[in-house]
Amino acid sequence: MFVEIYGAEAGNLALQGTTLGGIYLGGGIAPKIASALHSPSFRQAFSAKGRLSGFLNRVPLRLISDCQSPLWGAAVYSLAYFP
Repeated sequence: MFVEIYGAEAGNLALQGTTLGGIYLGGGIAPKIASALHSPSFRQAFSAKGRLSGFLNRVPLRLISDCQSPLWGAAVYSLAYFP
């Protein structure tokens, strides 16, 4: 059930941002449930948005498996804005 809710919310966020380049799933939970995120139930929940489902079927989904990626992002931001 969690995977379907996660997929549905990822689909909502994709529609809010009109994300043609894709959705990147990361954080602490996503890498731990990677096999579930590759399941058909996740993708179906992601794209079950009525007339907009065709758009969401074309949006790529990617999994960030590096648990340190938030720290890398913070470091890049820090160097860019606080040299």
